[in-house]
This record gives sequence, C-alpha cells and structure tokens, in this order.
Amino acid sequence: MKSHTKTCVVNHTTIPREWYVVDASNTVLGRLASNIAGILMGKKKAAYAPHQDHGDYVIVINADKVQVTGNKAETKVYFRHSTKPGGHSSVPYKKQMAVDSTKVIRHAIHGMLPKTALGRAIMKKLHVYRGADHLHAAQNPKVLAF
Repeated sequence: MKSHTKTCVVNHTTIPREWYVVDASNTVLGRLASNIAGILMGKKKAAYAPHQDHGDYVIVINADKVQVTGNKAETKVYFRHSTKPGGHSSVPYKKQMAVDSTKVIRHAIHGMLPKTALGRAIMKKLHVYRGADHLHAAQNPKVLAF
C-alpha cells in the first residue's frame, strides 16, 4: 500500500522571512537568547529542517537593559584564547556590559546556534542595538514579547 503524503521541501528562495523587533529591557539574558535562537533558526515553522536556514530576522533593542539572575553579574566572566602561549583573556560581565552590551547578547545567542557555516549564516540575521533606536524601520518589523 502506497502512502500519498508528500514531504514539503523548500529552497532558500521560497522560504518566507519575517522581521521581528524584541525589546530586551528587564528580560533575563538566557531566556531572551533561547527564544531568539529559536526564531533565528525557524524551529516553529512547519517546513523546518535542521540543515537549512528557515529563520526570520530579529532586531534586539535596549541591549543595555538586559538582566541576569542570581549573582551572575559579579561572577560571570567571558573568556577567550588566541591558541598561542599566554594568549588568554577574560572580561567580567559588568565590564563587558559597560564597554559593549551588544556583545553579551550576541555571545549568548551564538552559543545556542550550530557551530558551522549554517550557524554563521544564521547570526547574520541578528541585529542588536544598545538603545531604543534601530535602522530597520523600512522592513516594518513586528513586535515580539517574551
């Protein structure tokens, strides 16, 4: 007996894309990042496939006002290494927020995406701004609240 159901296969030109704006003020960093990562990957779409980029564009505003729970504001440290001897560097959370708060949100979201060329392509659809103003008004973004 043959099954008459067909698999929905789409290519990158037929994937419908939306623009969303998210206000990060008074939201927890991890919850914000996990929700945005799902939107960027397109996990809620019917035709989602893990090997394709089905996601939408996301604009994050008010990155300066994102919060962390517990004592992470004092203990969280961002670490990186250049792979050379003595090439390690660490920046505390509070200092990173003072220097560039957009990197905190980008780092959290990047950690939830695939570490491949697909993940790098997905990150290009993320736009993070420190204040309430953004440059994407022409795209008519829809407001998302988490």
